[in-house]
Amino acid sequence: EVQVVESGGGLVQAGGSLRLSCTGSFTVDDWVIGWFRQAPGKEREGVSCINNRDSSIWYADSLKGRVSVSSDNAKNTVYLEMNSLNPDDTAVYYCATSAWGRTCPRNDFNYWGQGTQVTVSS
Repeated sequence: EVQVVESGGGLVQAGGSLRLSCTGSFTVDDWVIGWFRQAPGKEREGVSCINNRDSSIWYADSLKGRVSVSSDNAKNTVYLEMNSLNPDDTAVYYCATSAWGRTCPRNDFNYWGQGTQVTVSS
């Protein structure tokens, strides 16, 4: 079973920044990795996606300019940098990955992490 582990969530004040990390028993430079979030009472939504095989990067329109995805192949870790956070960004953030299938953007990932809570206070 492929393991996916997110970290870096926490409590931050509005206007602040956070960097989430995603690592596990997959290969960052060869798998497609997506970031999603789910706020209380809302459906899960895509945040970002990265595929180093074809250099694809995708961001949700609602978050463009405030988020940045990157990878460190040596550390086998993908990062999601989020800036200018506001209370509407409060959600559980998930990392997901697949070794095959379509490139970014996509929702059909095979392996998901447990999520990391991000809470933005006003």
